[in-house]
Amino acid sequence: MSKDIDLDTLVAIIAERGAKSRSITAVAGPPGAGKSTLAGLVVEKLNAADPGSAAVVPMDGFHYDDLVLVPKGLRPRKGAPETFDVAGFSHMLGRLRSNAEREIAVPVFDRAIEIARAGARMIPQSVRHLVVEGNYILLKNGDWADLQRHYDTTVLIHVPEAELRRRLEERWKDLPPDAFAFKLDANDLPNGRLVMTESAEPEFIFRQG
Repeated sequence: MSKDIDLDTLVAIIAERGAKSRSITAVAGPPGAGKSTLAGLVVEKLNAADPGSAAVVPMDGFHYDDLVLVPKGLRPRKGAPETFDVAGFSHMLGRLRSNAEREIAVPVFDRAIEIARAGARMIPQSVRHLVVEGNYILLKNGDWADLQRHYDTTVLIHVPEAELRRRLEERWKDLPPDAFAFKLDANDLPNGRLVMTESAEPEFIFRQG
């Protein structure tokens, strides 16, 4: 059964599990839940105690490019589970877990231009605590389920839907009305419900809002 957890307790557990060798922590949650914020705070605290020991690996770096999404008719659904290279992500997690290379380059999604930048972040062999964050990284169905074997610690962020809606409305407020409505009610909120109902039971729940 999942246990509720706070930031400091989570950091202490991750620090212990990665004390001698590399461990991977998965932080999942709906769009707007604060995954990158939580992952960043965890890594910041771990590095404050042991400089250079922790790094973030975002799932969003494995978005398919628009050159793939447009021909498939998936561009309006960008951000949905089917718009990610899940197998490529799993392969990368396998490389990171084995930690056999001096350093590994991982892609990072650039939100300003909606493109994943290849090799945008380097993960050196000295990093022991990897925090992977993304919406779907705990899904229990399809190709996503293969990711579970890579994790040592799993965390699902829980935010009430009303609060998620408020955050997403703020995120997309500058879009034209039709695009705003589609992004909110046809894409992000349904994707968030999928995360909350179809994720495998995590070890820990981190509650917000």
